[in-house]
Amino acid sequence: MPSLIIGFTAIGIYLVSSALLFSDTLHNRSRKGVLIFAGIATLLHCALISQKTLHDQAFNFSFFNIASLVACLVSILLLCAALNKPVDKLGIAIFPIAAAMLGLDLFFPESTNLIAQHFSGPMYIHILTSIIAFSLLNIAALQAILLLIQEQQLRNHAPKRLFLRLPPLQTMEILLFQMIGTGVVFLSISLGSGFIFIENLFAQHLAHKTLLSILAWIIFSGLVYGRIRYGWRGKTAIKWTLIGFGLLLLAYFGSKLVLELILHKT
Repeated sequence: MPSLIIGFTAIGIYLVSSALLFSDTLHNRSRKGVLIFAGIATLLHCALISQKTLHDQAFNFSFFNIASLVACLVSILLLCAALNKPVDKLGIAIFPIAAAMLGLDLFFPESTNLIAQHFSGPMYIHILTSIIAFSLLNIAALQAILLLIQEQQLRNHAPKRLFLRLPPLQTMEILLFQMIGTGVVFLSISLGSGFIFIENLFAQHLAHKTLLSILAWIIFSGLVYGRIRYGWRGKTAIKWTLIGFGLLLLAYFGSKLVLELILHKT
């Protein structure tokens, strides 16, 4: 019962924070108190995650548990980035997603029969960097979608008030590539540690994850290089950011969704 109370409180605060951010954007206001409010929801979310994910130093890999963990980490990264970058408006989309993932985790706690797994220290490095990389590139994908809509609004010469309140396109693109660059660093560490610490990274149950992750790494690394060498921007950056994240999404959650929720296999 206490977990449900904490969970529903966090969900409510997430949704209120998103609504306040939306209102502030429409009325061209900036209230840092909204982010503090959202921070409370994230702390409550973290408390629940620590209870559900770590059991006697073991890791729970159930679908909704991992989705909730990623959503929580995305919220944390957004709040940290918002301290010195104008990315707080992404909370309009990110906080409701975090609320939804937390709600699904609360309602389907026994969605699988997965047993929490124990790992060595180096393997936790691989797992943690993988989740951080996915979370950062998740934010980059949302930034790319927002950038695409903003660009289309400006091309139509009749941008809606919501998008007039966003930072200039150039600033949005700089933020996008900063997120991608940081995500590539963590994805590189994740892949490198995987090759070192996982005995057979191309085993049948890991091959598709490995190949898709490598393809995503190539795309995001190529984007960073193209930005530095050729000044890539606009639709090119947006298109390949979304393709790269789509590959990561399939690598991280595609098979897990099919096996656990559709085929009910562990």
